Amino acid sequence: MRKRSSRDIRSESRLDVLQTLLASQQSTRNELARATGLSLATVATVVSELIAEGLVLEAGLSHTGTGRPTTTLRINRDRGYLAGIDVAETYVSVYIFDAALRQVGSAEVGLDDNDASVERAVDEIVRTLRAAAGEAGIDTTALLGVGIATPGLVRGHAGWRSIVSGLGPADGERVLALLREKVGLPLVVENPLKAIATAELWLGRGRDASSMVTINLGTGVGAGIVLQGQVLRGFTNSAGEWGHSLLVHDGRGCRCGRRGCVEAYVGVPGIQQTLREISDSHPLAHETHQSDFISELAALSSGPDPDPVATETIERTARYLGGAIADLVAIINPELVMLTGWTTWALADQLLPNTTEELLRQSPRGAADDVTVGVSTVRGNSVAIGVATLAFERFLGDVGLVTLRRPIAL
Repeated sequence: MRKRSSRDIRSESRLDVLQTLLASQQSTRNELARATGLSLATVATVVSELIAEGLVLEAGLSHTGTGRPTTTLRINRDRGYLAGIDVAETYVSVYIFDAALRQVGSAEVGLDDNDASVERAVDEIVRTLRAAAGEAGIDTTALLGVGIATPGLVRGHAGWRSIVSGLGPADGERVLALLREKVGLPLVVENPLKAIATAELWLGRGRDASSMVTINLGTGVGAGIVLQGQVLRGFTNSAGEWGHSLLVHDGRGCRCGRRGCVEAYVGVPGIQQTLREISDSHPLAHETHQSDFISELAALSSGPDPDPVATETIERTARYLGGAIADLVAIINPELVMLTGWTTWALADQLLPNTTEELLRQSPRGAADDVTVGVSTVRGNSVAIGVATLAFERFLGDVGLVTLRRPIAL
C-alpha cells in the first residue's frame, strides 16, 4: 500500500469538509470542525481554498447562541453541473446534478437489442445526455464532468469491457472511445456496484463508517464493498460480484451459467421462482413484468390480512438473503450493511427483520453482533448519483484539490 503523503492528508481534509457540507447543506467553520474532527485552523484553510475555487460560498451570518454571529457556508450550486449516466442492459438514464449534487434534470431512452451497433448506442447515449441537460436548462458545456456506469466493466491487463444492450463485451472499448470523442468533456467510467457504494459514501450513512457493504437488489444483485473508506475494486475492477457467489450447491440455474448463485434466489426472477415453488397457481406466479410482480408482492404481504403465499415467499427470500449476507460479513467484517435498489424500496419493511435475524443466526462466532443492517437513505437512481459523484471527484482532482484515488478517468 502506498504511504500517505502530506498531499493525501490535505486531500482527505478537503473531502471531509466537502462531504460534511453537502450533508448539512449549510454550516459554519466551527460546526465543520466539530463534525469532521479537524482543527479549526485546518477547516479555515480548507474553506478558503474551496471558496477560492468557487465551490463554497459564504451564505450570511448565523445568530444562534449568545456569542458573536458567525458566517454560514454552503456549496455554490452554480459552480457547474455534473452528469450521471446509467447504461443498463435495456435502457440509458441520464441525470443532471448541480454542484451540491441535487438533481436538476433527467432523461431516459430504451435500447433495442434488434437494432444495435456501437455507433447507434453512442448516439443514443449522447442524445439522452443532451435531452437531460435541456430539461435542466443548461448546455452540456456547463458540465464539469460526466460519469458513466455500465455493467460488466473491467479494467486491468485485459483492457476495458462493458455490456451494452445487443453488443458484445468486446465492443465496450469502442463505445467508450466514441463517447470520449463525442461528449468532449472529462469522463469517468465505473461499474454500477462501485457507483452505488460511492453514493453511499458521500451522501448516505457510509460517511461515518470505515467499512461497509452496499447491497443492490433488483433483477440482478451485487455488492459495493468499502474497506477503510475506499471502494474495493480488485485486480480487474470486478470485486463485488457477490450475486454470482455460491449460495446453494448445485442449486437453481443462474443467467451467468452457474448453478446456485445468490442472484438465482434473491434477484427478482429468483423471488418469483420461490413463489412458484410454493404455489404455481398463485396469480403472481406468471406475472411477466418484474416491477408489477414486486409491487403486488409487497401489497399482498402487508395489511391486516396478508396473503400466505406472498408472506412465505418473502420469508424464504429473507432467509436466502440473510444467509448470503452472513458470508460477506464473515469475510469482510463490515460496520454497515446497507440495502438499496427498487426491490429494497418495495419490500424493506417485510424483508429486513427476517433478513437480520437469519444473518445473526448464520454468521459464525458472533461476527454479525456489531453489524448494523439498514436501508440506504440515498434515494433516486443511486447508480447515476454515484457516477456523477465520481465525476465530481475527478473535477476536484483536475483542479488540484484532491488526489485521484477513486475515479477511473478517460
